[in-house]
Order: sequence, then C-alpha cells, then structure tokens
Amino acid sequence: MAFRGSGADAPDVSAQPWLGAMVPKRWARRAVTRNAIRRQIHEVARAMETGLESGAWVVRLRAGFDRTQFPSASSSALKTAVGTELREVMSRAVLVRRSKSLQGLAK
Repeated sequence: MAFRGSGADAPDVSAQPWLGAMVPKRWARRAVTRNAIRRQIHEVARAMETGLESGAWVVRLRAGFDRTQFPSASSSALKTAVGTELREVMSRAVLVRRSKSLQGLAK
C-alpha cells in the first residue's frame, strides 16, 4: 500500500495501523529486489499488526544489500536477512511506542 497524498484517497489511520514502505533504488538496484523487500516489509507488519498502534507507520530502507552477498532477489539468505532485521526494528518500534504511551499515562 502506498500513500497517494491527502484527501479522499488518504487512509483512515485513526482506526487501524497503516504501513508505507520505501525502498530506494540507491540501496536495492534491481526492481525485483526492491519489490521482494517491500513484500517482506508488509508480510512482517501483518504478522505484528496486533502490536502496532493505530497510525501511519513508514519503513524505509537505509542501507544497501550487496549483490555479491545476495545474488538473487528470491534467495533464502536475503529473505532471512531482511526478515530478521525487520522483526527486530518493528519490535523495537512497538516497545518504544508502548513505553511512551505508559509515560503519558503516568503524568
């Protein structure tokens, strides 16, 4: 799912979590690799959806995946590396968000 701007086509983020995925060409040169990473971002987010608060969440790739280490976009090594990192980042985001919510309740 991609955010297309504001107005009638904007998602209702008050009811449920909404996820946007950005995979720049700079970090994943081949379109097939970018698409595979985007699919995995959405897959991990769906699995963790119960932990995410409602709102807009954006996941952006900030480092490259070396073609020599991951020659194929459909390789299990790439899927494992991306999945592991995503689960770690998403669970940290959920924990930070929850701790901020708890701090707000304590005041």
